[in-house]
Parts: sequence; structure tokens; C-alpha cells
Amino acid sequence: MKTIFTLLYCLVLMASCKNQAGQETTAETGSSDTMQVKYTLTPFSSSKEFPDASLKAMAYANGTFSTVIAGSTYKLGEQTSDAPEKSCANSKEGQHLHLIVDTEPYVAKYESSFAQDIPDGDHYLLCFLSRSYHESIKTPAAHKAVKANVKAKSITKMEDVAGPMLFYSRPKGVYTGDDTKKVMLDYYLVNADQPGFKVEADINGEKHLLDKWQPYYIEGLPEGDNTIKLSLLDSTGQLVNVPLNPVSRTFKIEKTPAAN
Repeated sequence: MKTIFTLLYCLVLMASCKNQAGQETTAETGSSDTMQVKYTLTPFSSSKEFPDASLKAMAYANGTFSTVIAGSTYKLGEQTSDAPEKSCANSKEGQHLHLIVDTEPYVAKYESSFAQDIPDGDHYLLCFLSRSYHESIKTPAAHKAVKANVKAKSITKMEDVAGPMLFYSRPKGVYTGDDTKKVMLDYYLVNADQPGFKVEADINGEKHLLDKWQPYYIEGLPEGDNTIKLSLLDSTGQLVNVPLNPVSRTFKIEKTPAAN
């Protein structure tokens, strides 16, 4: 009888060890799942800093969007010095502005003033300074986030965003060749870069929980269309009831570029 009990105990212990060994954990994003993980998210290494970079003002009048940029460390059109080390898509035109209107894909602009069509109505506008490889500068001075009323291609009323908000930035568009190996995930938090808020990144149905505001490399994306949905969550894991939350974007991976 003692031998039978010993045998049963060993079988239970082996089953327990097997279950623990088979559990998949995405430690870098703070999430775990017993299902096989398709996509790997790895935090970026530290990027070139711009301590005095500032987006001091922005305006929209007569169809022209204009900004005032201050600071000696950041210049539009320059290549960010650590771009070769990042191994992700980089703009040949250099550092630029990202302008986001509501949940629309951002427009990249390399001059401080530019023509832009914004429909009449109320909109949430975010403008921030970007490195040449499209990573946002995540400092209070480097962005402006406002709720604005637009009429006849001019802002008639504008107020700073007071509550927490999440804006989608990258990835977007089409990625080809080497740019498909490591695709940068980057988003912008307004009044939400503090304990208690987290971001859920749903990548083609696979969920990753991000508890630190930073860019990530995504590896393992398949050929064709891919969709990412970003959700701002509270400390209990519930969707925060704020405008434009969640937000999603579909982009394309072409490991072998299509022939012209």
C-alpha cells in the first residue's frame, strides 16, 4: 500500500511540474498566457534625448497649421544620431512633427508650418516632436494636446486636454524588406503617464499588457494586413471612459516588396 501511495504522489508531482514548464509568459510586457505567444514585444533601448526640446505653441488658421519649436538640441529635418542603432524604419527626411487628428493616422511634417485640411467640427488634436525613426519625445514640453473647434479651416476655440487620453502613433502604412523584421510600436499618453494606468495592445487578437510608457519592437508579424488595437486601462483593468478609447490601426507587412 505504501508503494502505491508513493507512486501516486510522484505522478501528481510530475504533472504539476509539466504544467508550470509549459506556461508561456511575456515578461517584458507584464502579461502571461497559457497559449502560445505569436508576437514578441521587446522594449527599446534608451534613445537620444532632447532635454530642452519644446513645442511652445501651435495654431491653425486659413488652412495653415503652424508651430513654434524651441531649444537648441532638436532640429526638424536632422537625422537623429542613434538612428543606425535602432534597426527599424527611419525617415530619410529626418526629425519631424507628428500631427494626429482624433483617431486618424498621423501626418508627418518636416517644417514648422504647413498646409493641412481639418474638417469643420470638434476635434482632439495632438502634435508632438518625433525622432527621425518616428519615436515620440515623451516629455511635457514636447507636445500639445487640445480639444478644438474648427470652422472654415481655422480654429475658433481651443482648450488643453485636461483628462487622460491615449493616441496611436506607430506602426502605420506599409513595411517592406528589412523594416519588417522589427516594427516599432509607439503611442502617446496625455495625463496618463502615472501609476494606475496601463495600455493593452491587441495585436491581431493577441493581447499584451504594457505597464511602462515606452516604445517596443514587435517581432513575428505575418505577411499582409495586421491590426493593432490600443486600449487605455485603469488600475482594475477596465477600459477608461475617455474619448477615442480604444483606437486601432491596420498596416501592411510586405517581406518581399510587390513588383511595380
